[in-house]
Amino acid sequence: MRVNKINSSAMDSTLQHSPAFCELISWSNLLKAYQQASQSKRRRPAVSFFDYNLADRLLELQSELRDECYQPGAYTNFFIHEPKCRKISAAPFRDRVVHHALCNVIEPRFEARFIHDSYANRVGKGTHRAVNCFQAYMKNYRYVLRCDIRQYFPSIDHEILVSRLQPLIPEPDIMTLVKKIIASGEDVLADQYQMTLFPCDDLLSFCRPRGLPIG
Repeated sequence: MRVNKINSSAMDSTLQHSPAFCELISWSNLLKAYQQASQSKRRRPAVSFFDYNLADRLLELQSELRDECYQPGAYTNFFIHEPKCRKISAAPFRDRVVHHALCNVIEPRFEARFIHDSYANRVGKGTHRAVNCFQAYMKNYRYVLRCDIRQYFPSIDHEILVSRLQPLIPEPDIMTLVKKIIASGEDVLADQYQMTLFPCDDLLSFCRPRGLPIG
C-alpha cells in the first residue's frame, strides 16, 4: 500500500507539467540517459559512485526535476592542447545524466533544422563522413573557405541564446530547466574572453551573462 501511495503522489505531481517534460523525467528516459552518460566510463569514480544505489539516485534526480528544485553542480576545469590550448569544463556526472535526458526530448526538434552537411556531434555523421563529403566536393569545386569563429563559446550571450531557443522549446517547464543549465555556465570561460562590443550593443551588454562551457 505504501508503494501505491508513493506512486500515486508522484503521478499527481506530474500532472502540472507538459507532456514533453513528463517524458523527460520518466523512469525509462532517465535510465536511458544514465546509460548514455556512463557509456565507456563505468570505471570512473564519479560514475561508480552514481551506479551504487542507481535506482535511488535516479529517483532522487526525478524528484528534483519534477519539483523544479534541481540545481546544476559546479564544473571541473582543465586545459587541453589539441591543437590549441582550450579550457574544458566537465559537469558533474548527475548533471550529464540530466543533459542526456533533456537532449533525448528536444534534440529531434533541432536535428530537423540542421543542414545535411553539418557533421559535428550528430548521430550518423562524424569526422569520417565529413572527410568523405569533402573529397566528393573536391571533384566539383576549386575553392574552400576555412574559417572559425573566434572565442565563440566564451562570447555567447545568454539572453540572445534563450530568445533563439524559445520558439523551439515552447514548454515553460522545459525552458526553465534549459535556463538553469545555461546559467550554470556563466563566467566559466570569463578568463578566456575579452569583451567585444558591436554596433547594436549598448552599455547593458556588459552586464548580461555570457559563455557556455566547452566539454
